Amino acid sequence: MFPTWIGGVWPLPNWLWTVAYVALAGLVTADVLLKKSDVRGALGWIGAVWLAPIIGSLLYYMFGINRVTRRALRLTRLDRRQIAASHAPAEPQGAVNIQTLAEVGRRVTGAPLAAGNSFSILKGGDEAYPAMLEAIRSARHSLAMASYIFRDDAAGEEFVHALRDAHGRGVQVRVLVDSVGTGYFLSPIYHRLKRARVPVARFLHTWLPWRMPFLNMRNHRKLLVADGRLAFMGGMNVGVENCLSRAPRDYVEDIHFRVEGPVVRSVMEAFARDWTFTTEETLDQDCWWPEIKPQGPVLARGLRTGPDADIYKLETLLGAALNLAKTRIRIVTPYFLPDQALQFAIAQAVMRGVKVDIAIPERSDHIYFDWAVRAHLRFFHYTGAQVYLSPRPFDHSKLVTLDGEWSLIGSSNWDTRSFRLNFEYDLECYDASLTAALDSMIDAKIAAARKLDYGELLRQPLAARLRDALFRLLVPYL
Repeated sequence: MFPTWIGGVWPLPNWLWTVAYVALAGLVTADVLLKKSDVRGALGWIGAVWLAPIIGSLLYYMFGINRVTRRALRLTRLDRRQIAASHAPAEPQGAVNIQTLAEVGRRVTGAPLAAGNSFSILKGGDEAYPAMLEAIRSARHSLAMASYIFRDDAAGEEFVHALRDAHGRGVQVRVLVDSVGTGYFLSPIYHRLKRARVPVARFLHTWLPWRMPFLNMRNHRKLLVADGRLAFMGGMNVGVENCLSRAPRDYVEDIHFRVEGPVVRSVMEAFARDWTFTTEETLDQDCWWPEIKPQGPVLARGLRTGPDADIYKLETLLGAALNLAKTRIRIVTPYFLPDQALQFAIAQAVMRGVKVDIAIPERSDHIYFDWAVRAHLRFFHYTGAQVYLSPRPFDHSKLVTLDGEWSLIGSSNWDTRSFRLNFEYDLECYDASLTAALDSMIDAKIAAARKLDYGELLRQPLAARLRDALFRLLVPYL
């Protein structure tokens, strides 16, 4: 059953390898049967571990374990205020389907909508970075910052200097970066922050072999909270490529949001939970949780998702939105690989007469992802949704709007990694004015794009179609 060395045999006897193979395959099979809800995925892993001795079990250990168990986080000040706020929850006015969607969001998150929020749309790093740096420089009490990618370049250097200066003047500063997103082995920005004496931690960074499977679960959140009252969130990382003025050839188009109002507490809670999970330090001092007064008209609610107790929340909310839409759903995402359930929901929305527009990049920042998306779109034409391919620059924006009254903004993509593996943070917003502003931006993106011709995908050479189909299977784990 097991191969031999050239000119010899394996150091261990063949029977011992057989025992190890059966034991490992049996353990993995039991784990799959008890923990995998998707039948096809479960069958695939069981087949892999039995048909690929030892190697299949190793692959399952590396990529098949997709749940993190977190200790409960006790934030007594925050918990008391949330309980008090829940006695008078805000509810959107208007169409019945929007009210129903708000109730779905409440059940999914376990939290009421927060009233009295204001949102400012920041286009690219040229608008977002100066506003974020000003917030850091103006902070008096606390600063919490998380970023999936935090580059050690000219843009990153500005943030390091601002964070260092804030820490030097007595502001409580905490910075959380993703271990994989910032370069696992070298992580130059982490060491730069450490040299600047800025309190910084790497999410799920470990050299312990039994912790390695969790490296596939990345903290994809991009958050900044100043003095517990002002937040920046969205899908934008820190790097010069996000600034058209600095990197016109490599520019990555993106959108970030400046947020004020009670929903900022939800942003801070998402950071605090990640920080405590990573460092075991609980951020429960008053400087992190001030009282927040209303600042605007937007009803909003935070949505934390990840491969822990928050898994499937994003898919549930998006599925409900697709099923409740009456006139129009619009999706902007850099990576589009929805699962079959969401595809069916899109198809059903179209059959009900809902106009579904999806804008994705014609070329992303990863060629293998482009191959996977092309393979996926070959199976997508039956939905009847209109897909638009945006030209360069690469558009990294993540937006969903519904019926001119509801929008979802944040860090989540429409792919398996965001739905099942990454830790993400989004805000669902109930406000016609904010949704209109986002729809206007989407109109501009669609006007500059070309409509996908499904026929061109089917006319590709067989070799290209096979390559694309292979990467469609691999992309969730890359």
